[in-house]
Amino acid sequence: MSLSTALTSFARKVGNERRIPFEISADPFESEDHIAMLEMRIADLKSKRNEQEHDLIKSK
Repeated sequence: MSLSTALTSFARKVGNERRIPFEISADPFESEDHIAMLEMRIADLKSKRNEQEHDLIKSK
């Protein structure tokens, strides 16, 4: 399929449906709940609470 054919098909579908023919969604990584959780974890790290070393990190 050439670019011209793809654009024509896209334009025809937009014209017929009066909307873009695909769904747009936000990245769930940046949801309000996730940002709040990250801020809480950052606060815990800064105050030295709930510090846990990850299994992949080896202490010397």
